[in-house]
Amino acid sequence: MQTINRLFPLLALIGAACAYWQPQLFSGFSNLIVPLLVIIMLAMGLSLNVSDFTAAVRQYRAVGVGLVLQFSVMPLSALLISQLLGLDADLTLGLVVVGSVAGGTASNVVCYLAKGDLALSITMTACSTLLGVLLTPMIIELVAGQVVAVPVLAMLVSLAKIVLLPVIVGLLANHYLAASVSKIRGVLPWISVVAICMAITIIVALNAQRIEQIGAIVLLAVILHNASGLAFGYGVCYLLGFSHKVCRTISLEVGLQNSGLATALCVQFFSPASALPAAIFSVWHNLSGAMLAGYWSGKQAQDRQADKPSQKEA
Repeated sequence: MQTINRLFPLLALIGAACAYWQPQLFSGFSNLIVPLLVIIMLAMGLSLNVSDFTAAVRQYRAVGVGLVLQFSVMPLSALLISQLLGLDADLTLGLVVVGSVAGGTASNVVCYLAKGDLALSITMTACSTLLGVLLTPMIIELVAGQVVAVPVLAMLVSLAKIVLLPVIVGLLANHYLAASVSKIRGVLPWISVVAICMAITIIVALNAQRIEQIGAIVLLAVILHNASGLAFGYGVCYLLGFSHKVCRTISLEVGLQNSGLATALCVQFFSPASALPAAIFSVWHNLSGAMLAGYWSGKQAQDRQADKPSQKEA
């Protein structure tokens, strides 16, 4: 897990850099973005158990708060940040799509490294993924409908095919073929990482010229968007009296989005330009998540050490 967390942002940066300097090598593979997302969702389903969903019953309050923040703070802050920075219609739509999708699967890895509540993280990711099949197209229509016409029904059907179906297939396989799935469970995170990095590479290649022109302002928008999710996720839960462990978990779940899904939706239903925020978000949220995980895990170790009695006290 630690190796994956270290290499994920590095591989994403390498892929993005290669695509930026040699876009012609990767731009012809745009038709692979949706299949890559299906692979990621299938890998996630194979890592889930029925017990991951029943855990939502035991932590229903934390899950509920997290889901409300997930599908309110992120799309609304995306629209506000886009307006404040004066982004055009394509980029505004792209950032709103990023804010409207479910939590990213990378949040589970980061949560583990941040010493968060991994069971809660997995439950929230699973629940937000399933709810997102219905909520994502509705939120995009509600928040960004005035910017561009959103094909809600077509998007709903597409989400069911590329998100819901692979997750259910993976979940059923893990339930009924547990012995077989256990043999490949160790490689599933690597499969997800490779698939996400390939998607990022393709998207950057498709937008290489545009990135040169407006990359800095989009990066700023993405940083602010990610920070708003992390801050609101932690702050609201702290004010509601949740433990530090739960606050860290929900902060990461809200702030780390399924940018791979956002990329696929933008490419399939809108334009390559609208997928630019999702591509940059894919790189940045893994970097910010890794840094935050390092800070929180280190702080927890320091706090635990401080709580130990000295030799004289002992």
